[in-house]
Amino acid sequence: MVVIGGDAAGMSAAAIARRRRDDLEIVCFERGAFTSYAACGIPYFVGGLVASADDLVARRPEEHRARGIDVRTGHEVLAIDPTRRTVRVRCLADGTEADEPFDHLVIATGATPTRPPLPGIEAAGIFGVQTLTDGIAVHAAVDALGDTDSRRAVVVGGGYVGLELAEALVERGLDVAVVDGAAQPMRTLDLDMGARVAAAIERVGVTLHLGKGVEAFETTDGRVTGVRTESEVLPADLVILGLGVRPSSALALDAGIAVGDTHGIVVDDHQRTSVEGIYAAGDCVEVFHRVSRRHVAIALGTHANKQGRVVGINVTGGDAAFPGVVGTAISKICRYEIARTGLTESEAEDAGFDAVAATIEGETRAHYYPGSTAIHVKIVAQRGSGRLLGAQIVGQEGAAKRVDVLAAAIWAEMTAEEFAWLDLAYAPPFSPVWDPVLVAARKAAAAAA
Repeated sequence: MVVIGGDAAGMSAAAIARRRRDDLEIVCFERGAFTSYAACGIPYFVGGLVASADDLVARRPEEHRARGIDVRTGHEVLAIDPTRRTVRVRCLADGTEADEPFDHLVIATGATPTRPPLPGIEAAGIFGVQTLTDGIAVHAAVDALGDTDSRRAVVVGGGYVGLELAEALVERGLDVAVVDGAAQPMRTLDLDMGARVAAAIERVGVTLHLGKGVEAFETTDGRVTGVRTESEVLPADLVILGLGVRPSSALALDAGIAVGDTHGIVVDDHQRTSVEGIYAAGDCVEVFHRVSRRHVAIALGTHANKQGRVVGINVTGGDAAFPGVVGTAISKICRYEIARTGLTESEAEDAGFDAVAATIEGETRAHYYPGSTAIHVKIVAQRGSGRLLGAQIVGQEGAAKRVDVLAAAIWAEMTAEEFAWLDLAYAPPFSPVWDPVLVAARKAAAAAA
């Protein structure tokens, strides 16, 4: 069994396969220096909340080797030959190349940050942040700026990663601006909920430049000094590219393995690709969305680990299936929490649903209990049937994890009316007697009727 990629999906597949079969030879090729690390924790390392990059590593290469998995870091797979059943591998240390045979192949190449071909984008001080090595480089770059009062950072892109890194840089004392071509940050939310995120971000000191595309990066002696938009130049000592990612599927495509419209590798529910004996898992694949009934590309470690588990079971003679996703995601920007699941109102309409939406403002605790904060909940339902299609939450401490009960209900295809009667836990330190998600569901049920 050969694995391409040594993080969540790849090493989950290898670990499960090793646990189930002692006699299986397992070789993993990883281009970088790290394995099994928490990429989602990188912003918190950059921001200083996590003291060391080592704290983000769950299992080092030598630990995998001690468990019988031949992990070879610093090795890049250049090509897959499905006919000869080999992969072409280059050792980055000395440039030598060799062919490695396989009986089973697992493609777990992850995703690649979007890096538009703009003038000046290759300048020093401009970072895409996808791997732990990237995070270490950003952390070092912030350290190198020293403690002056004029340290300025520009984050290009207002999605999850961009905003989490904006928070990290604020925590490090930098002046931070976020540039996004959309009218609101967080394009995975509806515009009305994105506006609440925008207001929250500005309250923590981030300057937003919305509806403005980046045209170029200003440089001096090969180093970035500014970000030029359609209307101005924003000075910058450091630039973070947070423009999203796309599945790293080029290896598969070149090998004749089917790739979908999402640019993700096409797999069935057993994570099998279009070529017998070749599996794929993680951010490089497209997944089935249980609400829209479409295939989508969603880069999340939760999916990657589950899909890797499915691969490890199936390679070793088991029968496991990955059942799809409902698009649940959560984030924190300073003291503000943001979450979503299912479809937004606009996504529901695009998927062909006759959708209605209801939004309420409530409190996270009983109004008389200390520490209660505002929470905004939006629920999307199907007109007529009342079926829950999606939900979004913006609030402060204790707000966002409420999305999990909504995700479970959407997974089970509950209606808003059914959800509104759920027996949820209540005590003043945790919620009002009518939890905000129940109030929003009741309002959505009325709108859908």
